[in-house]
Amino acid sequence: MVRISLDLMGGDFGPEVVIPGAARALERHPEISFLVFGQPERCEPLLAKYPKLKDKCVFHPCDVAISMDEKPSQALRRGRHVSSMWRAIEAVKEGHADVAVSAGNTGALMAMAKFCLRTMDNIERPAIAGIWPTLKGESIVLDIGATIGADAKQLTDFAVMGGAMARALFDVARPTIGLLNVGVEEVKGQEEVREAGRRLREADLDTMTYSGFVEGDDLGKGTVDVVVTEGFTGNIALKAAEGTARQIATYLRAAMSRSLLSRIGYIFARGAFNALREKMDPRKVNGGVFLGLNGIVIKSHGGTDAEGFAAAVEVGYDMVRNGLTEKIKNDLKHYHARLPSSAGPEAA
Repeated sequence: MVRISLDLMGGDFGPEVVIPGAARALERHPEISFLVFGQPERCEPLLAKYPKLKDKCVFHPCDVAISMDEKPSQALRRGRHVSSMWRAIEAVKEGHADVAVSAGNTGALMAMAKFCLRTMDNIERPAIAGIWPTLKGESIVLDIGATIGADAKQLTDFAVMGGAMARALFDVARPTIGLLNVGVEEVKGQEEVREAGRRLREADLDTMTYSGFVEGDDLGKGTVDVVVTEGFTGNIALKAAEGTARQIATYLRAAMSRSLLSRIGYIFARGAFNALREKMDPRKVNGGVFLGLNGIVIKSHGGTDAEGFAAAVEVGYDMVRNGLTEKIKNDLKHYHARLPSSAGPEAA
């Protein structure tokens, strides 16, 4: 049994999307049970429409909901101990749930998760890891928005945590790791990135393979299992990829409806276009994983639909079933034990 706590009030649509999304996830994984937190007047009537889900839920009323535009500091002051977001995270801390899932305000969710769960030993700042579709399948990219700017130590910690997630998600014994850079040559890029590369090469971990620098076009190629960068660059890359996917979809729809001949052609090629749409569907890869905390928290896109939220729930389910937290702790311990003395006091 995997126990999942849900912030029912998070996201652009709140329980109107979260509850049917949880119901879909339960259909595919009947061994899930839920602790759900939200405002009774909005949530209880919706739960009544999904009797199978209601039977697998323990509902906890919360009057306070964190808005999508609320500042993290304000959310902490107003929502600590009483909001649906805080209490969903707190359920993980207290051992009542294995993972928390929310589509709410990213900054508030990160602030509450860090304050409530605390970071693991030797981790200064957590990261958000996203699952990225590639020509070879899927890869992991981190950080995609939690840490703006990162030094060499933080980048190497991200690499170790991303490698542990790849082992948990992709079932590979030794995932390949790349540092996102402006070129693959060792002399290129910022000093922090070059130093992180040196540390990873010298550590020579048996839990992952450091493949050197990768460039932006390697994200879609699937050159490595894990791409590591800091949050500013990672978030821009993520939004650029999502925008490009929507742009291509719009171009295709316009091209297919331009003339009678193109519409007839679409009829014959419908299977291929459906396969392309399925591959590019952002709902399939919804769910950013907060790494570096003493517990698992999943961030769903705020504007997702029920199928997208179900995908985020299933990411949390996979992380629990594959022991993500313990893998990260063990890999970090192993990495820090192997740090070369030349890494300096910053790595100690």
